Amino acid sequence: MKNSLLDLVKANLLVKAIKQKKELQSLTDDYVREQLLIYLKQHPLVADSLRLRFNPKSALYKQALKEMRTQLRRIYGLFRTEEKMKEKPETIALLLKNINNQTLLERVLSFHSSTKERLLYYPELYQRIFKITGKPQSILDLGCGINPFSIPFMTLRNLHYSAYDLSEEEIALLNSFFERWAQKNSSFLGKAAILDILNLHQLTLLAKTDVAFLFKITDVLDKGKGHAMTEEVIKAVPANFLIISFATRTISGKKMTAPRRRWMEWLCTRLNYKYNILEFENEIFYVIEKGQ
Repeated sequence: MKNSLLDLVKANLLVKAIKQKKELQSLTDDYVREQLLIYLKQHPLVADSLRLRFNPKSALYKQALKEMRTQLRRIYGLFRTEEKMKEKPETIALLLKNINNQTLLERVLSFHSSTKERLLYYPELYQRIFKITGKPQSILDLGCGINPFSIPFMTLRNLHYSAYDLSEEEIALLNSFFERWAQKNSSFLGKAAILDILNLHQLTLLAKTDVAFLFKITDVLDKGKGHAMTEEVIKAVPANFLIISFATRTISGKKMTAPRRRWMEWLCTRLNYKYNILEFENEIFYVIEKGQ
């Protein structure tokens, strides 16, 4: 797609149309535009058609709109429970006023299917992770969603927590939570910001950290095309330990017959990384030691 003013105008119009779906509205325009340009480079016939005849009623326009929304839902909206989203701002506002309220905390974490599942074992999960890694003083949470709201289950002191996601709305909520949590815990420092985990250069520029969480994101990284991108991300993330998790149930809820990811184990062996496996009812965690 050429960088003429007219093409940029068309791109912005298409970005606006893509984001008309409620579940995609909190994504930044810049990120959606970047993904759109990648899509158009991969589909030159669609790009040429939109450049020459930009018609929202045309078949190729509708194809681009549909496929972009599908792609962004796969990247961003995979585990969100939309039926509860209306309660989210109000509940988080209440939590910020009552930061130690366990019931409100659990209600917030229930807004996302993965964090809702972990409510059954968050304390045990972190206890087992930190038994392997040691108690970290810094944590990096990539593709974090609302997982940082589980910080109270970690029972850590002197913690610097960095969280990154694509949702402007969630980043704002997390920063509000971090600010309140720091008021109650003076040794805590937290920040949340927008980051595209697929941008390897940006990953390498992040500050070195003790532990990095990458919960249920390898499908987003690899997009069904092998595991090369996951490997590059693992190598790029500046952390001593990486915690990578996978679902152990199918989308329909059936238990997987082989929940372990042998390819992940082979990858670690090839890269000379040590790893431990933690298994829970709905999720399996690989605790990978990259070393200093």
